[in-house]
Amino acid sequence: MKHFLTLFVSLAFLVPAIGQESYSREEFLRRYNNLTERVGASGVGVETLLNKWEEAWPDDVNHRLARFSFSFNRCQSSRVVPLEKERYMGNPPLLTMTDSLGKKVNYFEVYDYDDELFADANSAITRAISAQENRLDWRFLKINALMAYEKEEPEMTLQELKSLADYHFKRKPDWEHETMGSVSPEQFNALMQDYCAALFQIGSPKSSEAFRLLSEYLLGYCKEEPMYLDNLGSYYLVRKDYKKARKYFDQVLKKHPEDMTALRNCILMARTQKDVKLEKKYLALMARYGETETDRKSAQTRLDAYGKK
Repeated sequence: MKHFLTLFVSLAFLVPAIGQESYSREEFLRRYNNLTERVGASGVGVETLLNKWEEAWPDDVNHRLARFSFSFNRCQSSRVVPLEKERYMGNPPLLTMTDSLGKKVNYFEVYDYDDELFADANSAITRAISAQENRLDWRFLKINALMAYEKEEPEMTLQELKSLADYHFKRKPDWEHETMGSVSPEQFNALMQDYCAALFQIGSPKSSEAFRLLSEYLLGYCKEEPMYLDNLGSYYLVRKDYKKARKYFDQVLKKHPEDMTALRNCILMARTQKDVKLEKKYLALMARYGETETDRKSAQTRLDAYGKK
């Protein structure tokens, strides 16, 4: 998933301190933009400005977004630590060193979060969403923050994604998005698939389980959506439950024989199990529907080789 925690509204940054006089909503936003452009989202003077803004206009949605940005930025800190794993949160190590015994040690950048400040950030974005429920980009801000905060145990993230799916499929809102404008049902599914992929890439036991549960939940609303069926096939493939994995991939290939995720994984499983009959079945599909000419030719070459045996 790309551009995590990007604030999709132009909030930015000001200049001098505010006196006792009252400013319009627009003037507070302009001053905030000018200030944070110079000092950052949680720099010197930002909290004072936010407090005065809230006092003057407690229901201003731009203030709530600014408060979210301030609190989330303030609540984060990072450190570099050694971890006995090849990847952390789906990312490779920041650096790898060798200890005195010649053992490879991987170092990762790990983010820590102040619980109280994170709660403030979560409250601010939730209040912004309650004011404009159809702002999909703001909902993504909340989900992205939760995912970052929970790290390898995305329990609240999963519940928020399920709630978003319920709202979308039951209410059928006219979504608004700062950069995308309106969002079609197909685009919504693609965006939800990005979150499925993000959960999968984290790679922890709990994130993998969240990946499965979210895919199943979305499939309950979109019973034949190949992306979500492929997800479940991939989940069981990783666990080497080839029978269940093939069930989902075959369901996709029945209607979408050109689906490369299902096709490549089915060929991989057949080779792993040394099942030539099954491999030939999927190679024939690859030879016909392969994404590239190289895919098609390679599949046909292997089929021809089997024919000569």
